[in-house]
Amino acid sequence: MAFPSLKTEPARVSNLRDRSTRRHRLTHEQRLLIRKVLAHAFLLSFLAIVLVPFIMVVSASFRQGNFAPSRLLPDKVSLDHWKYVLGIPYTEVVNPATGETRVVKPVVPPLLWFWNSIKVSCLSSAGIILLSGTAAYAFSRFKFKFRTPILSSLLILQMFPMVLALVAFYVILDFTGTYVKWLGLNTQAGLIMVYLGGISSYIWMIKGYFDTIPASMEESARIDGASPFQTFVRILLPVSIPIFAVVFILSFIGYMSEYPVASVVLQTGNNWTLAVGANSFLYEQEKLWGRFAALAVLSGVPITVVFMLCQRFVIGGLTSGGIKE
Repeated sequence: MAFPSLKTEPARVSNLRDRSTRRHRLTHEQRLLIRKVLAHAFLLSFLAIVLVPFIMVVSASFRQGNFAPSRLLPDKVSLDHWKYVLGIPYTEVVNPATGETRVVKPVVPPLLWFWNSIKVSCLSSAGIILLSGTAAYAFSRFKFKFRTPILSSLLILQMFPMVLALVAFYVILDFTGTYVKWLGLNTQAGLIMVYLGGISSYIWMIKGYFDTIPASMEESARIDGASPFQTFVRILLPVSIPIFAVVFILSFIGYMSEYPVASVVLQTGNNWTLAVGANSFLYEQEKLWGRFAALAVLSGVPITVVFMLCQRFVIGGLTSGGIKE
């Protein structure tokens, strides 16, 4: 009876080990492939959730007739909605049987609402940077009485949305308008003043950024004879541009799309912002979805431009901690 040689046993064990390793490696590669497929499927699904509604709105703005967004591509392409939004008169067939037509032209140009929104949003955002920046500097650098309770009160105030104070805003502006006409109801200045009241969250944001900037820089400036205001303007502001850019972007986006407060304060078509004007297309009897969609797409243009201009400051303002010692 022949017995296997002991020399062949290590080779046989080595072969079995190699097969097991290859089998294990194949299983590991399959797991990686499955993970990649699942990750790509999730990302594509998320991208579709974001892009599909936007494409449907763009499609509705180029679709003939005022139909609600229901498909990705319009069946009949028309530029009538964009002509109306841009204030370009166009001819519309009233009676196909007789060939009767009419010239369609908006009573109040939607571009006026567009300009009102940009004006109110820019002035409000600039005012918020001015007020919240100076207030945050005081809370960050100065020690005064009731400093901590005031900061805590600001933190509590930002938990309540501005919509809850609509009645108070209406009463205050109505009373103010009896003495100062340009600062009452149905004025853009009154709306800007209301918007400037929502600076509590921005004060906390800017204060947190100021706290990370070493105070030794300002102490050196004071030794050289700089006043607190000069120190703030020449030392602190240049290194705080990222957080101010972030505050401007966030406030600008919020005010461009704000509707409840603007709809209460602004009461005539010439003073409406884009959000209030767009809502006027949604009547109870007839909803003009095509014009609404065109105006919605147009409202995204200034937001995109502002974000593209300031995008290099966004990551720095949200993640960086100023200048480290």
